[in-house]
Amino acid sequence: MDLPLLFVAFVIILVGAELFTNGIEWFGHKLRLAEGAVGSVLAAVGTALPETMIPLIAIVFASGEASSEIGIGAILGAPFMLATLAMFVTGVAVLAVSGRRESGDTMLVDTSVLGHDMRYFALAYAIAIGIAFAPADLVWPRWAVAVLLIGIYAYYVREHFQAEAGGGDPELAPLRLHRLDRRAPAHPAHPRLRIVSTQVVFALALIIVGAYVFVGSVEHLASSLGIDEVILALVIAPIATELPEKFNSVLWVRQRKDTLAMGNITGAMVFQSAIPTVIALVLAPSLWAINADSIVAFASAGIAFLSAGAIFIPMARSGRLRGRGLLVGGVFYLGYLALVVGGVAGGSL
Repeated sequence: MDLPLLFVAFVIILVGAELFTNGIEWFGHKLRLAEGAVGSVLAAVGTALPETMIPLIAIVFASGEASSEIGIGAILGAPFMLATLAMFVTGVAVLAVSGRRESGDTMLVDTSVLGHDMRYFALAYAIAIGIAFAPADLVWPRWAVAVLLIGIYAYYVREHFQAEAGGGDPELAPLRLHRLDRRAPAHPAHPRLRIVSTQVVFALALIIVGAYVFVGSVEHLASSLGIDEVILALVIAPIATELPEKFNSVLWVRQRKDTLAMGNITGAMVFQSAIPTVIALVLAPSLWAINADSIVAFASAGIAFLSAGAIFIPMARSGRLRGRGLLVGGVFYLGYLALVVGGVAGGSL
């Protein structure tokens, strides 16, 4: 039953992603938000919810140290997946449609928005990983860092929401559920905010349900195949829960809305570097520590930094981002996957 459930969950996530991308664009338009705020905050936070629930449930509601360790692995796995595999998938999507775009594989992005996101990611994640070098029994410094991370993310959101929206009305497809509005026949191009909000909430519910079923099926399948729980936490679960970001970004690439596509990923990187790490710092502070047992898990943070640097430093220098440049994320992903599998095989995890 696992494979049919995986397929059903996959379809649910796809439908949810389509409704969400359409609805969140309208939501941002109705609130007159800048494109960066829509992609990097609203879309990123919305689609980051499924994977954020995994460590929360594992640390708070599950019993045993093993469950908490899985939660820590999932927290570390999310930024890693976004900086590597999500970049690679988006790059493939760009190359797939490059023949139909005047710009080829050069992405039509606002590099200032992406640069802004990556500066906050580097700052927040460096602080979060830095405190892991402190002795495991030092609790209060970890709580202080948790407060600092919340403040950093709040300021990041504030800056995006204060940005001015671009001039003119964006090209928006009709709201998918506009017929729920009784005024739809007369004004199909101007849905009310309550109808837009209904579609966004419904889409998020589909994404969360689909991700929950998908992850459950993956976990059961991995257990049946005897796959190590560390690989499950660091690799398999993050792949499943990052599906919403990937599908949303691919859909936006097809629509030539590259700033939304990339902001959906980079904004999620900022969120994942700050908010889920707070869960670990407050609820499992002794496990947020680098030692012989956790070194391979925390190595994922180093890979995430390297991959992000390899992609966005050239962007900052040249002022443009190309789809082929995102493919380097796949190389870093395969390298870390080999490290994890080797660590499990060698018994160091």
